[in-house]
Amino acid sequence: MQTILIIEDERDLAELLAFNLEREGYRTAIAFDGIEGLETATRVMPDLVLLDLMLPGMLGTEVCKTLKKNEPTSRIPVIMLTAKGEEIDKVVGFEVGAEDYVVKPYSTRELLLRVKAVLRRSATEVVESKLLKVGPISIDTQRHLVAIHGEEVTFTTTEFNLLHTLVQRLGRVQSRDVLLRDVWGYNFVEDTRTVDTHVTRLRTKMGVAGEMIKTVRGFGYKIEASSAGSRL
Repeated sequence: MQTILIIEDERDLAELLAFNLEREGYRTAIAFDGIEGLETATRVMPDLVLLDLMLPGMLGTEVCKTLKKNEPTSRIPVIMLTAKGEEIDKVVGFEVGAEDYVVKPYSTRELLLRVKAVLRRSATEVVESKLLKVGPISIDTQRHLVAIHGEEVTFTTTEFNLLHTLVQRLGRVQSRDVLLRDVWGYNFVEDTRTVDTHVTRLRTKMGVAGEMIKTVRGFGYKIEASSAGSRL
């Protein structure tokens, strides 16, 4: 039985989430502020965290950042829950390592689908003892490490999976819908701006090598080895 930690200061909402998750067969734990949430995550080691953004004691962004920075909890996937829906808030959520972002109010069905998708993606991550190389990019799929021009670059789990997918499909255009399905695990129509946000972050972190990721207008993205970034 998988355990989901709910960090939410609205008690009624937290208890409703727990009820619906338990009805789906999950075990749940609840924390009502950021500091308690961190302590509970470390003690319980849940399979996933549902994390409210606006929390007393410590903001959700700080909680997420701390979870991702500490080795024991760094691989626990996090879904941000927030009443904010501006693009900048999503960027901040992904910046600190959240795997997904759900804006309130949301339907129970949507949230459960997101939970299942993130858990499925986390459980089926491919672990292969090989090194993928494209131009200046080296991906160690076993250790989940990326080096560009020999320098290690830190990516979130979702960013790593997105880059890994593009590199595996070198030169082949991937639609936003396909990337949502294969990287995020979504089997339903979703806001494809999530893909655009992550691609922007990938390019920024990759520096000049980010030029290898090409936009195919109106369709999606591909990565090419014959880019200026790969010849450096």
